[in-house]
Amino acid sequence: MYNVTREIHFNYGHRLLHHAGKCGHLHGHNGRIQVEISSQKLDQQNMVVDFAQIKETLGAWIDEELDHKTLLWDQDPLVEVLRGAGEPVVVMKENPTAEALARWIYEEARARRLAVSRVTVWESDDAFASYHT
Repeated sequence: MYNVTREIHFNYGHRLLHHAGKCGHLHGHNGRIQVEISSQKLDQQNMVVDFAQIKETLGAWIDEELDHKTLLWDQDPLVEVLRGAGEPVVVMKENPTAEALARWIYEEARARRLAVSRVTVWESDDAFASYHT
């Protein structure tokens, strides 16, 4: 099995509703995503996939949908407050944890026909979550 990984960086804010610690407050991250693509064979150029294709497809979606946005659970009362203030809010159907974000990005990569095998979301230099099937 061949694997290639592309890192994509973006910035976002969030809070975890009902979290008893610091993560229950609005805060931001310099996020780093690692997208791993796997294949049992190489293409005509002897690649799993061109790194640029990962950036052009999934990276473009991340730039448009997630970068410099606040991610909130649809149950969070701040959704309407921030929207009313003109802030860019992305509403999720669950608490916007790194785990939930990894799964969502994985699903978006699949929807864009990337043979993704794992997505890892780094919230900081020493904390990350992964999703794979």
